[in-house]
Amino acid sequence: MKIEETILDGCFIIEPRVFEDNRGYFMESFNQNTFNNSLNLNVNFVQDNESFSTRGVLRGLHYQTGEHAQAKLVRVLKGSVLDVAVDIRKNSKTFGKHISVELSEDNKKQLFIPRGFAHGFLVLSEQAIFSYKCDNYYNKASEGGIIYNDSTLNIDWKLEHNDLIISDKDIRLPIFQDARL
Repeated sequence: MKIEETILDGCFIIEPRVFEDNRGYFMESFNQNTFNNSLNLNVNFVQDNESFSTRGVLRGLHYQTGEHAQAKLVRVLKGSVLDVAVDIRKNSKTFGKHISVELSEDNKKQLFIPRGFAHGFLVLSEQAIFSYKCDNYYNKASEGGIIYNDSTLNIDWKLEHNDLIISDKDIRLPIFQDARL
């Protein structure tokens, strides 16, 4: 497994070892011991989620607050997405900064997003299946979000506004400055 530190403290890009031959490929997509030892963490994932979306679907930016905050390990099983993590930890030196990473079925990269981050993704391919592990259970009362086009964050989503498909809930999210962090 290859691990790349990002500019955001605690956020890592992970590339699993892939073994290819004339039959296809094999990879270990997750191993709890290897993951924790390699990243020097003690994360225990308790829930796996999966979504299917079409080109232009933007999901996010979402997070959980307080005791229900979630760390996530995300990857793409089919297609490609632009994955975005935003540091919303007020005491962090990278507070308000973000990273964007293309995750795809071809590059097989994964992104580890620690607790205290907002997360979203945009589907770049015709279809995508997105998978993520969470280290805490979802709690509706603790959910929060930030509008995708917040001018302070200035995220380049790579597609034109007219090409985006956004839920009614996500289009009404507050700006970063007004978000419940």
